[in-house]
Amino acid sequence: MKKKILITTGGSGGHVIPAKILLEHLKHSFEVIISTDQRGEKFLENTSIRKIKINMPKLDNLYLLPFNIIKIIILIFRSFFILKKNKINILISTGGYMSFPLCIAAKLLFIKIYLLEPNMVIGRANNFYLKFSEKIFCYSKSIKNFPNKFLNKVVIIQPLVRAIFYKDKENFTKNRKFNFLVIGGSQSANVFNFEINEVFVELSKNFPIKVVHQTNEKNMDKLRDFYIKNNIDFEVFTYSPNLINFIKQTDLCITRGGASTLAELSLLNIPFFVVPLPSAKDNHQYENALYYKKNNCCWIIEQKNFNKIELKKMFFNILTNNNEYLEKKENLKKLNNQNSWKNLNQKILDTLNAN
Repeated sequence: MKKKILITTGGSGGHVIPAKILLEHLKHSFEVIISTDQRGEKFLENTSIRKIKINMPKLDNLYLLPFNIIKIIILIFRSFFILKKNKINILISTGGYMSFPLCIAAKLLFIKIYLLEPNMVIGRANNFYLKFSEKIFCYSKSIKNFPNKFLNKVVIIQPLVRAIFYKDKENFTKNRKFNFLVIGGSQSANVFNFEINEVFVELSKNFPIKVVHQTNEKNMDKLRDFYIKNNIDFEVFTYSPNLINFIKQTDLCITRGGASTLAELSLLNIPFFVVPLPSAKDNHQYENALYYKKNNCCWIIEQKNFNKIELKKMFFNILTNNNEYLEKKENLKKLNNQNSWKNLNQKILDTLNAN
């Protein structure tokens, strides 16, 4: 009989997308259930595995604090019965406050708890869960703020990347034009909407380029009109579950510093400029990018220092003298030399089956 695993996740794609990838690694060897909250549901719409919804309240409103504490206690009891009824053997948390009721209930039931930390700064929730977890899956041992006394719990794995990226890794067909991909997220800031595109106008006067640009709904028409007016080959989109279709044609990506996005670009050996989200907790997007920069795989531009003139110079340098660009591509290739779906899958299964 297969062991039963519950993966608890929710909130942003930064938590839910790695949970979906874990699900793919585990579903053939274990019976898997996944729990999420209302925000995380949209990322799991096409997932056939059984789902449970648990909406954990935030504790940032002092007026609602007494009510929310009562709600959390109720959720812990509910989680207790969910785990017991489904005879869960292992709980895996991708971090975040939304996993709190299930982690506490799992501790009370002596269920083994495993954690995933995809960022280069340990999250506050994972820091709290560490003390009663078995192991924590990380992409590096150099995790900022990680407690030294728990380093023995770290299991280093390759970054979790969707299976389709491995399948299509060698099947790229590039256009003659140099393709830029801009991924600012669906809530992208002006730095991704109406500053960087002015740099592309200057580049297009000297080089054949194409721009694939992610933005939010309200800016779609403005960006389309801008690129048409300036006679630039382009595609504009909002959120796409098939991002790989755009990445396949990409030569250089300008993006935020989400762990999943950087891992996908890295696996496909696509150099990237990172503009970390300034409001990211514990500056984790900057730390994520710094890992790749230390391996000479990317460039980092902090949003406060974003300068169109300097950015234009950097892009011009890449398009006229590509030595630095090619060096970064080669370093990305070396970084992912041993990275395969099979190797990663075996490492995860061996860890979960070892205890």
